[in-house]
Amino acid sequence: MSVNELFTKILTWQVGFGCEVTQLCMPSSQSDHSYLKAQSASEEPTCLRHKCTALNGSVALNHVLIVSTQIPKTSSYISVSLCSQYTRVWIPDPEEVWKSAEIIKDYKEGDPILHLKLEDESTLEYPVGPKQNQLPFLRNPDILVGENDLTALSYLHEPAVLHNLKVRFLESNHIYTYCGIVLVAINPYEQLPIYGEEVINAYSGQNMGDMDPHIFAVAEEAYKQMARDEKNQSIIVSGESGAGKTVSAKYAMRFFATVGGSANDTNVEEKVLASSPIMEAIGNAKTTRNDNSSRFGKYIQIGFDRRYHIIGANMRTYLLEKSRVVFQAEDERNYHIFYQLCASASLPEFSDLGLTSAEDFTFTSLGENIFIEGVNDAEDFEKTRQAFTLLGVKESHQMNIFKIMASILHLGNVEICSERDGESCHIERDNPHLQHFCRLLGVELEQMEHWLCRRKLVTAAETYVKNMSAAQAANARDALAKHIYAHLFDWIVEHINKALHTSSKQHSFIGVLDIYGFETFEINSFEQFCINYANEKLQQQFNSHVFKLEQEEYMKEQIPWTLIDFYDNQPCIDLIEAKLGILDLLDEECKVPKGTDQNWAQKLYERHSSSEHFQKPRMSNRSFIVVHFADKVEYQCDGFLEKNRDTVYEEQINILKASKFQLVADLFQEGKDAAASSSAGRGKISIRPAKPAIKAPNKEHRKTVGHQFRNSLQLLMETLNATTPHYVRCIKPNDEKEAFAFDSRRAVQQLRACGVLETIRISAAGYPSRWTYLDFFNRYRVLMTKKDMTVGDKKLVCKNLLETLIKDPDKFQFGKTKIFFRAGQVAYLEKLRADKFRFACIKIQKTVRGWLQRIRYQKIRKSALVLQRYGRGFLARRYFEHLRLTRAALICQKQYRMVRVRREYLRIRQATITIQAFTRGMFIRRLYQEFLLHVKAIIIQRTVRSWLARRKFRRARDAAIVIQCAYRRVLAKRQLKQLKIEARSAEHFKKLNVGMENKIVQLQRKMDDQSKEYKTQNEQLSVANVTLGSEVTKLQKELETLRSRQSDGSQLTSLQEELERLRAELQEAHAHRKTLEEEYSSEKLTLEQRVEELEKENSLLKEEKEEMNRKILQQSKSGEGQESSSSQKEIRLQTELDEERLRYQNLLKEFSRLEQRYDNLQEEVSLAKFQPGHRRNPSNQSSLGSDSNYTSITMSEVGDTEDAIQQVEDMGLEKAAMDISVFMKLQKRVRELEQERRRLQSNMEKMEDLAKRKGVESKESTSEEDSNADSAYHSLKRQELESENKKLKNDLNELRKTVADRASEGNASNELQESYNLLLGQFKAANEELEIRKEEVLMLKAQVLRSTKQSEETNHIDTNNVQDWSNNRKSVDNEEALRSFHGLSESKNKSQDWGYLNEDGELGLAFQGLKQVARLLEAQLQSQDRMYKDELEALHTQIELLKVDLEKKQEALNYTMSLSPEDKVEFSVQQELTRLTNENLDLKEHKEKLEKNERKLKKQLKIYMKKVQELEVAQVAASRGRPELSRQVTVQRKEKDFEGMLEYNKEDEAVLIKTLITDMKPHAVSATVPCLPAYILFMCIRHADYINDDQKVHSLLTSTINAIKKVLKRNSNDFEMTSFWLANTSRLLHCLKQYSGDEAFMTQNTTKQNEHCLKNFDLAEYRQVLSDLSIQIYQQLVKIAEGVLQPMIVSAMLESESIPSLAGVKPTGYRKRSSSVDCESGGPGGYTLEGLIRQLGQFYGIMGEHGLDPEIGQQVIRQLFYNINAVTLNNLLLRKDVCSWSTGMQLRYNISQMEEWLRGKNLQQSGAAETIQPLIQAAQLLQVKKKTSQDAEAICSLCTALSVQQIVKILNLYTPLNEFEERVTVSFIRDIQSRLQNRTDKNQLLVDTKHTFPVLFPYTPSALSLENLHIPASLNLDFLIWV
Repeated sequence: MSVNELFTKILTWQVGFGCEVTQLCMPSSQSDHSYLKAQSASEEPTCLRHKCTALNGSVALNHVLIVSTQIPKTSSYISVSLCSQYTRVWIPDPEEVWKSAEIIKDYKEGDPILHLKLEDESTLEYPVGPKQNQLPFLRNPDILVGENDLTALSYLHEPAVLHNLKVRFLESNHIYTYCGIVLVAINPYEQLPIYGEEVINAYSGQNMGDMDPHIFAVAEEAYKQMARDEKNQSIIVSGESGAGKTVSAKYAMRFFATVGGSANDTNVEEKVLASSPIMEAIGNAKTTRNDNSSRFGKYIQIGFDRRYHIIGANMRTYLLEKSRVVFQAEDERNYHIFYQLCASASLPEFSDLGLTSAEDFTFTSLGENIFIEGVNDAEDFEKTRQAFTLLGVKESHQMNIFKIMASILHLGNVEICSERDGESCHIERDNPHLQHFCRLLGVELEQMEHWLCRRKLVTAAETYVKNMSAAQAANARDALAKHIYAHLFDWIVEHINKALHTSSKQHSFIGVLDIYGFETFEINSFEQFCINYANEKLQQQFNSHVFKLEQEEYMKEQIPWTLIDFYDNQPCIDLIEAKLGILDLLDEECKVPKGTDQNWAQKLYERHSSSEHFQKPRMSNRSFIVVHFADKVEYQCDGFLEKNRDTVYEEQINILKASKFQLVADLFQEGKDAAASSSAGRGKISIRPAKPAIKAPNKEHRKTVGHQFRNSLQLLMETLNATTPHYVRCIKPNDEKEAFAFDSRRAVQQLRACGVLETIRISAAGYPSRWTYLDFFNRYRVLMTKKDMTVGDKKLVCKNLLETLIKDPDKFQFGKTKIFFRAGQVAYLEKLRADKFRFACIKIQKTVRGWLQRIRYQKIRKSALVLQRYGRGFLARRYFEHLRLTRAALICQKQYRMVRVRREYLRIRQATITIQAFTRGMFIRRLYQEFLLHVKAIIIQRTVRSWLARRKFRRARDAAIVIQCAYRRVLAKRQLKQLKIEARSAEHFKKLNVGMENKIVQLQRKMDDQSKEYKTQNEQLSVANVTLGSEVTKLQKELETLRSRQSDGSQLTSLQEELERLRAELQEAHAHRKTLEEEYSSEKLTLEQRVEELEKENSLLKEEKEEMNRKILQQSKSGEGQESSSSQKEIRLQTELDEERLRYQNLLKEFSRLEQRYDNLQEEVSLAKFQPGHRRNPSNQSSLGSDSNYTSITMSEVGDTEDAIQQVEDMGLEKAAMDISVFMKLQKRVRELEQERRRLQSNMEKMEDLAKRKGVESKESTSEEDSNADSAYHSLKRQELESENKKLKNDLNELRKTVADRASEGNASNELQESYNLLLGQFKAANEELEIRKEEVLMLKAQVLRSTKQSEETNHIDTNNVQDWSNNRKSVDNEEALRSFHGLSESKNKSQDWGYLNEDGELGLAFQGLKQVARLLEAQLQSQDRMYKDELEALHTQIELLKVDLEKKQEALNYTMSLSPEDKVEFSVQQELTRLTNENLDLKEHKEKLEKNERKLKKQLKIYMKKVQELEVAQVAASRGRPELSRQVTVQRKEKDFEGMLEYNKEDEAVLIKTLITDMKPHAVSATVPCLPAYILFMCIRHADYINDDQKVHSLLTSTINAIKKVLKRNSNDFEMTSFWLANTSRLLHCLKQYSGDEAFMTQNTTKQNEHCLKNFDLAEYRQVLSDLSIQIYQQLVKIAEGVLQPMIVSAMLESESIPSLAGVKPTGYRKRSSSVDCESGGPGGYTLEGLIRQLGQFYGIMGEHGLDPEIGQQVIRQLFYNINAVTLNNLLLRKDVCSWSTGMQLRYNISQMEEWLRGKNLQQSGAAETIQPLIQAAQLLQVKKKTSQDAEAICSLCTALSVQQIVKILNLYTPLNEFEERVTVSFIRDIQSRLQNRTDKNQLLVDTKHTFPVLFPYTPSALSLENLHIPASLNLDFLIWV
């Protein structure tokens, strides 16, 4: 550890005397101290410099202390005594305006030269003197550079302001800076991510001085003052063209629209924002300075109600630049709307406008550049049309507007031809543009053509028509175009105001003024004069307001106030608007018949030549100069009169008034403006119109433009004076529109013009430095004594300290809450504080250095002793070694010399022998060489001659071979190329494989045939051998017999011959057989060889194929290696699941919000309307329809009928989507029909089995029974259809009546359209299924009719027969089947008295009926058979598809083989990804189908079980009603099975709900089982399920859900109540799952719990409703907790001192906005970290007390920790004052405390710690070293959870709290950016505070036994009966 690091650690933790040092400086030379106090208040303010260096050479601290304030335009800059060496100053510079320099030689009074050193190390001799240059301005210390507020600077002057803005803009990229009450905004010419909704949320509710400067801070200040003071506000945005005024005003309105959004669905805030694109299109244009320059001023008033929600808006416009319509300078454009129209001319609806490219029209091509880089006019036009639509402008009106715009373009292209005399002109008849103009405006072509070239003169005696010259006609044409556009502009503004108008009462408003700034050009005309006149008025208002605020601040703090002189521009305003002023003389000259601009100029010279604000140019008689507050401006008089008159000929206007288009005629009607004004006056926004009404149409009596502008400006000033203004001054940094480029000359010019420096001058004239007592105490307690620290009153301590340190009482004043200092006094205190610190540093250094030196001396002495001991031993050992080596050297020398001499002798001897041998050999070889050469010459001659002959022959032969080879090579190359192409193709491989396979098959078949033939021949040979053998044997026997009988020799001979013949035949047969065997063996060998060859070839091909497959697999594996691992896939899937769950929960949250809004609207309607009429009783409608949009059944189970569909369609969208009673009725009916059909079918099957078993069947009666059955079926169907038709008619009439009644109530909500269409489609789909069920039921009923004569014996069938049925129907057990049959018999006997069955044929009749059912089933089987055939065809089709897929893969394989290795890898990876994606989708679809089928089968099974249980329950009910049948049922056993239930009467349901939910208090059941209400409700549901009462189940669940919603709505801010019902709702959901009967939820149940499962109803749909309700309660719980924690987070995490004495205060006091905080009341109390942790513990304890699942509690804590991280980090990123080393240390400590709390609560696995990782890394970033490249690398590896923007922002905001720290250099920040440029994280600045993690409710079964549950008597639930 280095010495400086040790010092740093010691000083960091030094708490005595309030010591706060974080970093030390390295030692430097010693110097003196100098300090001079400020002059008295009566003298002129001067600036004193104080330079401090180190004491006694230990620490060097170079900085400047400020003791007073310097302002511009003062006579003395700095004191002479301060001009010593190393002082940094500002000197004027022609390029950069001000340049920094350092004094290198002490200046003495009277010296003519000041020796300076510039930043480039060059020297400069700066002349000074009383008449020449004064002493330069002092420069602020580096610690103050980059301040948020310019008034916080020690030296307040022009160069300091300019440098501070430049540093913030270029180095930190901060475009906003405060200057007192003014927000200075510099246009960055680049889109910055600082205007998102999260930034709005961060600034909402914050004080203006707490956050970094921003337009949102000004807007929030205005909104807060409006709400607190109940006074109207105004935001005045001004600046040059291109400075960003329009954008700033737009963002301010966006803030108001977001924070003060409308309370209902009127979407006023959207309409307010929608007006911007319209006004930009018709009022903005491209200029040389700005691509989107506003060419008019506007004041938008946004109205608010008493709850401060936006209810309406109003817009006033000022001085539209009409001349731009007909003229644009070079590289400028007309208004955007014209270019947007031309860009969209190809649209079909604009085909009648006759538009082409903008280059074809004069009015849009004068600037010679019709495009703007990066702007798409067609897209902007679409946005403009959408804005028109949103504001309610009809399509017809829009088309009329576009027609008028297009007509203006055509008017500009009308060519006026001059006549020969030059005094008249004409227009061609066939001019197409004039025709388009007249057609689009609906006026007469001849009249317009006539009056465009002529004018009417009216005298006292007569009226005559005068021709106009071409120039006059062109001017008149342009004037008409400007007039049309101006009227259309006013009409659009009027209709925008109508759209934004509201009938509600306005409580207050905020106005946003977007008006032109001070302008000066090379040629300044009437427009610039009016603009600068308006800025003079605004500057006067600004000066008076700043002065007023300063005065109020002093009066509020009860400080003696002395008037301060400030610049008053009233004389300049009087010059313009007073009587006989410039405007007055201009109006008077306009009234003169032949008034000219030159005459008016002469009158100005004569009248105002003596005014100090008016000057006459030396070289011109047609211009004048006005000395404005910002600069001198020379105005050219040419055109002033014409623009002021705004002359348009009345004849042309009359033609337009007669237009056949109503809109065109209305634009120019008389009294239009007055009517508009009167209509606007009827609104709630009491604002007078900007332009007074025109009283008469004659131009002689009309008010001039100047007069109108003066009146509207006066109204504006009255409005602004009646409001509290807020100022935004926009600065244009450069004229080239370069991003983040700063031109100092242009910036200074604008700073002087916008009043920023004037604000500084006024604030600096009094007490510019202001400290609260607490801040002063924390900062300067190091100067206090121990005795002072013991005083409890900090205010008294501060007073005593100041009176001790500062002797002059005029240098400071004590206010009520603040201490006020003169300029320079804070610097003096800082000097004393630095001396104190310096003395402490020296003392610590002295002690530590002495200690280090002693430690060093001890170490050196000990080392010296050790070195001496080891050195002496080393020398002795070295001497002994020397002696030993000397003796050894002598022995070695002796031996070496002997060996060397002997080796020399032997070498010489060997050399002599060798020389002799070589010499003798040489002579012999010479002789031999002569003989050898002679022989070789002969051989060479012979060989050469033969070689020449052979060479000639070879040349001829080689030539022939070369020719042959060349030709053959050409042929071979062609064939090889063809073979390669074929070899690459897949068909080649196919052909090879097919050929080989065919050959193999053929050879195999041939071998089989030959083997079969061989076997046949062998068998034939064997048979022949056997036959021959038998014959031989027989002949031998005969021979022997003959021999024995006869002795005749001839006969013997013949027999022998016969025997020989037979033997010969036998031998031939054997030979033939052998031949055949040889042929077969040879053929077989040949075939085997051929097969082996083919197999080898096939194996080679297979190996090649396998090799290719192996390569493909390797490529795929390599591609898979590049993919993420399986764990990453799992994480990604989990992330996708969370995102999907989050989207669903967000939709659910949005649904809850809309539902709440709907309820609020209903309440408002109910309060607003008291009309008599029918009101539905809540008992007559579904409660789900009123409070829940979730049905109680799934759509797959909903049966539908035509009457229900018609009812839904006639009811209307709203009621159909909200009332679910129709669904419940349809569900019940479908279930009844389904159950009846299945019951009848089951019983018919049983009866059929009985009939078969008894064998009773009558064939003769078959036909008769069939006919009876058919007639019965048709009669039943007819009756059913008639009743159904009658019911449909009744329902139709009733629903039509209902629709007619509801039609008057209003249209249905658009939000319900989508849900209604979905439900209606499902209704219609379910109707078909219902019709099928009805057909089946009717058929079964017909079969039942045929069994009317069944005997009583059927009711007593023995158990054996029932057992036989159960064998055929395995799904029904013995007892249930018997009871089903009993129930069927009883029901039929009760409904129809058919008598008993006899034994003569009734069973046969029933059997015939069952055969009909069998035929029906057979038909169903046939249909299934057809379905299976279709499936078989589908499989064949699938096979074909697989073949096609195989071919595609083969083609892909061929394509892959042709690619390069890199492309192969990429292609294979893409193919594999595509395959896996398709397989995944197929598997997912297959899984969904299987799950759907599984659910369907489960539901069917439950329906079967439900029917059986219905029969059982019916028997139980019958047994209770009729005691005589009690022995037939086992009631006791059933009651024993259904324990743990609570029975209640239907009329007690309301009391139950009221007791358990509505009036339930959490503390009432705190001592019982957690979630007791949920258990009681579930036990009641179980009983309703037990008695099979679906209405009761539905009613109870619906009432429960609605009651919970009402309770939560009533207690929307009660965390305990919300937590209580979240626990109970989730427990009720768990109970419905645990006892649902699903195996997935029964794994942890006990046997008893499994017996308690629901038997009759599937409540899966209600589980979904409860799950959604739980999500809504969870979201409300988190919202409540976040609302409680929101005001605590920033104070506890960033502002409270968890580590005492660690936080520091800035050397200069901030000028806090007193309007933001109520200083007298002290503002809100500060929160500490302990309070925040205590509140978290309270939340967690409440959730645990109410039995909430720990997993849900962990998710709540995780969400709260995320909110703490987001709010803290956002404030850290938006507050420069907290981005320091000490804050990082404080923040890290606070986070560690929160982590300790998590560990104490065992919440490490909740994921809460991971959510605050960005905050941890931000704290570490504030603490780490930030200098070298190694530091940059460490930061990049450390801050992985922070985005690049966040890291750079924190580094830019990092602020040293004292002179010991250093700023982060720009190069270091650029290094960080370059290292992080490849990072792919989300490039966002602020954290989304609205983000919520998706909540997951894990299934948690209860171990509680329901039968053991205890209900306390205090609940008064005596009406509940245990079952």
